[in-house]
Amino acid sequence: MPVDSEGPRDACGVFGVFAPGEDVARITFYGLYALQHRGQESAGIATGDGHRIHLRTGMGLIAQVFDEADLSYLPGQVAAGHTRYSTTGSNRVENAQPVYVEGPRGPLALGHNGNLVNSEVLRRDLEQQGYMFKTSTDTEIVAQLLATAPGTTWERRIGHVMQRIWGAYCIVGVTPHGLFAMRDPFGIRPLCLGSLNHGWVVASETCALDHLGATFVREVEPGEALYIDENGVSSYKPVERQRGGLCIFEYIYFARPDSVLRGKLLYPVRMAMGAELAREHPVDADLVIGVPDSAIAAATGYARESGIPYAEGLVKNRYVGRTFIQPDQRLRDVGVYLKFNPLREVLAGKRLVVVDDSIVRGTTTPRVVEMLRKAGAREVHMRITAPPIRHPCFFGIDMATKWELIAGSKTVEEIRQHIDADTLGYLSIEGLLRAVGQTRDDFCTACFTGEYPMAVQLQMDKLVFERPPVSPGEKPEPVGVAWIWEEDRH
Repeated sequence: MPVDSEGPRDACGVFGVFAPGEDVARITFYGLYALQHRGQESAGIATGDGHRIHLRTGMGLIAQVFDEADLSYLPGQVAAGHTRYSTTGSNRVENAQPVYVEGPRGPLALGHNGNLVNSEVLRRDLEQQGYMFKTSTDTEIVAQLLATAPGTTWERRIGHVMQRIWGAYCIVGVTPHGLFAMRDPFGIRPLCLGSLNHGWVVASETCALDHLGATFVREVEPGEALYIDENGVSSYKPVERQRGGLCIFEYIYFARPDSVLRGKLLYPVRMAMGAELAREHPVDADLVIGVPDSAIAAATGYARESGIPYAEGLVKNRYVGRTFIQPDQRLRDVGVYLKFNPLREVLAGKRLVVVDDSIVRGTTTPRVVEMLRKAGAREVHMRITAPPIRHPCFFGIDMATKWELIAGSKTVEEIRQHIDADTLGYLSIEGLLRAVGQTRDDFCTACFTGEYPMAVQLQMDKLVFERPPVSPGEKPEPVGVAWIWEEDRH
């Protein structure tokens, strides 16, 4: 488990390349390296050489899974890669992606970022048809659906699958001959298209393109599918685009600050969040510091707007990531010191504004405050760039029950007391939207508001997700359920 278990955790990063004559496995390795922040539990690469698919997967970070021998085993002209954090399916090697399946029209392998809300229904239907599953992920469900979909063209087969699956998904995969990608009609997870020499690249974020010298072309649109082969890029739109549903946490936390989303570089957007925080929650203080790394830009914005000097007060050990070596009790007790070290001479006697991106479970923030006080801070004023997270996410973020969310049961004042801060200020939803320069209808903000982009009915102990009606007068079609813990009911 990671030392910093406080923040929300996204499901995955996906990457794909079609580039005849290039070392596509190596390109994918470095593309995934740039997306390592999106998942650190497992990684995999699949390549197609025109005849068959080659696959390597393993547990751990990209650099731990692959070496030169692995890359030499992955020949071909097309590749898809995946780095995973598990939100559905347990953390085990069988669930590492891409997932490989064989169908009547040959093999394919794919990786998935997101979470399907109708996976149970689809899995049960496939099992009744005699399909045997090797993993517990919804990714294998999509792979089986695609491998057995009717139609002789990729347009029809992909369209058939996209009309059946419902939820959040960005899917990237390979056949022996080409690369395919799909994005859900709400656009909950990001996906972009780039060009590389005489080939093409798709990736979760633009930073992966930058590292490879690829040129950003455009974002893959919500409800769009791509198939890329020697004939170029074919675009299909088999499902109707819905209202905007991009997860707003991509702006707050998930995506790297050097990535571009909807035409906006994230670093200045996060600076704007900090400036909004300074206007909404001013305080007399001596220094502004940010919790590395995701809150540094916001802390800089807070300092500029407030006129309070910015300082680096916490040094991050950048080599402490996910590990399968569990700390002993003594190391658990020191906790956050494994990841951060305070600069005592900078902090001693100072009144601090401490900027962080979120408080999810309320487990790590009290340790950060305690560490700063032990380093000599006279006051600690916490400022958070996300509004209070009060509702569970069903679309690929690891916060699926309300009872584990501290803001789901406590007021802001109670949270302040819990973390032992002198003051606590959350950025409002209105301030967050001003910072990103877009409207609430452009995003999924359900974790703050409880208003999900997909139609939801509360029925006793479950949420029923509904596909919107196709024609006037038609009733919404139930497509999936999410079970609610007793503590989650209002």
